[in-house]
Amino acid sequence: MSWLDLLLAVCFILLGSGCTAIVLIGLPGTWIMIALAFGITLLQRVWAPADSEWLVAWWVFVVAIVIAVVGEVLEFMAGALGAKKGGASKQGMFGALVGGFGGTILGTFLIPVPIVGSLIGAILGCGVGAVIGELRAAPDVRIQDTIKPAAGAVVGRVLGAVAKFPCAFVVWVMLSVALVLEPARKLF
Repeated sequence: MSWLDLLLAVCFILLGSGCTAIVLIGLPGTWIMIALAFGITLLQRVWAPADSEWLVAWWVFVVAIVIAVVGEVLEFMAGALGAKKGGASKQGMFGALVGGFGGTILGTFLIPVPIVGSLIGAILGCGVGAVIGELRAAPDVRIQDTIKPAAGAVVGRVLGAVAKFPCAFVVWVMLSVALVLEPARKLF
């Protein structure tokens, strides 16, 4: 049934390319890809002979998960680092980090437009979090003093999503090659 394995691999390549693209707008495309590849690998075991190789080796999944975690850390830390570049205090940086995470979750539910809600929530949450952090840092801070750190946090968050894209792309290529390699070797 190598032709079916190859067909599943082609489906993964197409769906994975979409998952890679949605990373740019703040959605967890890398994690969806890993879950999809794992599901295909488990599904393949239904018709595969018991002694055959798995479509994707366990170590490929481990490497993919490590790369995905690196991408997540890049994305979430970028907002805090952007706030720091904008002159934020530690509280402002922490606020940007927590606000970006919370904004992503709230934006998904409060802004009912698919995909856009998460992105808007993340950006607004990052900025609002930086403002709140800066206001809590010192009693004499005025709102206008928090604009530059908040803007830095927002720019950092957007750049973090862009920095996460190469991680998603590497995971996509790696899993695509792993899914195609075994069936192609049997067919050709």
